[in-house]
Amino acid sequence: MPPMKDDLPLREMDDLRLAQLSREGRREAFGELVSRYQDRVYALALRLTGNADDAAEIAQEAFLKAWRALGAFRGESAFYTWLFRITVNEARTRQRARAARPASLSLDAARREDGPTPVEAAAARTPDPSDEAARAESRRLVEEGLGRLELEHREIIVLRDIEGRDYEEIADVLGCPRGTVKSRLHRARAALRGLLAPALGFARLEET
Repeated sequence: MPPMKDDLPLREMDDLRLAQLSREGRREAFGELVSRYQDRVYALALRLTGNADDAAEIAQEAFLKAWRALGAFRGESAFYTWLFRITVNEARTRQRARAARPASLSLDAARREDGPTPVEAAAARTPDPSDEAARAESRRLVEEGLGRLELEHREIIVLRDIEGRDYEEIADVLGCPRGTVKSRLHRARAALRGLLAPALGFARLEET
């Protein structure tokens, strides 16, 4: 591995070097990591909770905990994966403390190689694809359905079907085997299909 150069501007350093400098007490290095990932962390928290105030508090707490725990980060996973794990854990703590009130989640489904998800299938069943009002109503129903899922199922749908993370990364974020990710995702999609089918007025959504 070539030696790391500290004469580079912070914005040109990779995450690993910034984390190393942060462990040495260089707050400006950690500030650069915050700048890189604050929008993504907030977006993840918002999708998990459906509440802007909660998401802002979770994001702030996630970065604070990351700063305090930098000694435990050894670069075995990407920094943002480690940070996402902290964010998910913080969201879990908040949601469980609040007894999981229904959430309205932000949806931006990512394209993947494994076919349409229940989110995409629901959009495809909109009666008139050119009707903006119909699409908006379908989207609202999907958001409500996600908000009614158990937290464990909501996490996996958000990470895979909305964030577009691969199975290995999700396993790292959630701290579970890859096989568990797949089986949990299957159950989560089935649960979401069950919620969406009556709301959208058809018997069932195709298996994905």
